[in-house]
Parts: sequence; structure tokens; C-alpha cells
Amino acid sequence: MKKFSARPREKAAAEENSFLQDVLTGLSSRPKWMAAKHFYDAEGSKLFERIMQLPEYYPTRSEMQTLRENAGAIASLVPEGAALVEFGSGSNAKIRLLLEAAPQIAAYVPVDISAEYLEEQAQELRRDFPKLKIFPVAADFTKRFDLPAKVRAMPRVGFFPGSTIGNFEPLAAVSFLRNAARILGENASLVIGVDLVKDEKILHAAYNDAEGVTAAFNLNLLARINREADADFDLASFEHRAFFNTKRERIEMHLVSRKSQTVTVGGEPFEFEPGETIHTENSYKYTRDGFKNLARQAGWIEHALWTDSAGNFSVRALKIR
Repeated sequence: MKKFSARPREKAAAEENSFLQDVLTGLSSRPKWMAAKHFYDAEGSKLFERIMQLPEYYPTRSEMQTLRENAGAIASLVPEGAALVEFGSGSNAKIRLLLEAAPQIAAYVPVDISAEYLEEQAQELRRDFPKLKIFPVAADFTKRFDLPAKVRAMPRVGFFPGSTIGNFEPLAAVSFLRNAARILGENASLVIGVDLVKDEKILHAAYNDAEGVTAAFNLNLLARINREADADFDLASFEHRAFFNTKRERIEMHLVSRKSQTVTVGGEPFEFEPGETIHTENSYKYTRDGFKNLARQAGWIEHALWTDSAGNFSVRALKIR
């Protein structure tokens, strides 16, 4: 008889406790806030998939256009026999463009916190790229992790698509880029997606879509807290608010209390005044030179820059100085 380990149950309990502690810390702060990473429970992930298909939400389409039209130029930066390391791997759509354009890639290392999801995505790619060696790494890509031993002697290129770098505060973005440099090693390159500053009307529409999907995505965070942190948020008593903070060049998302109310979380009461908010996400937008200067602080120099036809989104190629 196979002996089953209790570790998965213990791990789940630890994750639940960590989530509760994050919620209590955020709600006890002034102003109140919540870590954006907690958006992505099962329902939140489904809602974000819908967001990416919305007509107002330009980032995904703009980046895919940029990658598709410049795949050859990007592939030319990849050395023969290289390992491609993707930080925070998600859908396979973007990585497929690079793998198809750069057959010289010998190994692919997707890095994400979810081991199960990583393996599912890896199996799909193994079927379509049978000669490619794939080594999934289950880790927090924002922290130091070890690359698989089999790729350490290979030249390495990092891949960080999407606009995830914009979710970091600038100092944290520099820290991430420094960490990526340490992990990738000498002479490495990094291909990274960076959203650009643009007309505020475009930005406002992207985060306040007509269907209300982004609002549902934001409010789903409260539903998750109710379910996983023993809370009693009334979702109808909060509303979604997203706006562009011109001074800080970022989109801010908030959940706004419609009235004076008390919410209990994990047995602890939290007071809300009318109009008081929970700050749930930032999405920084960069000028072309602004991100170049930020990358330089982390030890990278910009080697190339590509944008979509509308100039909404950029893909940068960085090299270690």
C-alpha cells in the first residue's frame, strides 16, 4: 500500500494562514491596501482571461503584435544552444512565438509558483517541440531561485512578457531586475514587456471596461477574502475605481466603500468611512527613456526596443552591463 504524505494538506494550511495574515496587515494599514497577487484565485484567473479579450484592453493585443512582427529580430539575439528562462510563465501563446522563431533554443525553463500549472503547460510544449528540453521550476520568480543544473553551462536569455514589471513599485522593479541579472549570469540578455505612457482616455477605458469585467475582477478579491479568511464583506457596499495618477505615471485600482460600515475578517473588526478605499493594484506606465534609466540602475543596458504600430506597448531587449 502506498503511504500518502500529509505535506500537501500542511502546505495548503500554511498558504491559507499566509493569505489571512496578508489581508489583516493590509486592512490594518492607513491607507488600507491589498497585494495584487491575491487577485488570482480560480475565479479571478478566469476573469482576467476575459479582461485580456476585451476591446478596451490593449496590452495583450499590442504585445502580441509586437512579438509577432519582430520575432525574427528578437530571435537573432538568442545564442546557439541557449536556455530561455521565462519569469512568471503564463499562457504558452507568447513563448511559442519565440520558440518557433528561434529553433537554436536548446532548453526552456518556465518559472512560476504553481507546479501543477507549470507541468500542464510544459506537457503541451513537449508535444509541439519534441526536441526542446523543458525544465519547469516551481518558485517565486521575484526572489532568488536556482536554475536546473543541466542549463547552467548554457548561454541564457530571460523572458518577462506582459506588463507585470509595471505592478512593481519602481524600487522593487529595480530589485527584480537585479535579481534576474544574478540568476541569468554573465553576458545574459532579457526580453521584457513594458507598457507605455499614453493618452489617458485609452488607459481609463482599459481599466474601466464597458462590460464591467474589470470591476468584477476587482470585487472578486472581496469574495475570496469572505471565503478564505472568514470575512463578511458585502460586495454591493463597495465599488470599483480605477484612474491614472499623472504624477506617479501609474494606473491605480481601488475598492471604494459606499457607506460607513464595519467588516469582520478572521474575527477582527475593520471600520470603513464612506469613500474610504482599499488600494488593490498599481500598474506603472513608462516613457521610453524612463524604463531605460530604471533598467540601468539594475545593471542592464537597453540593446533594442520595439513597439506595436500604435505605440501603446514596448518590448525591450536588455543586456547586462
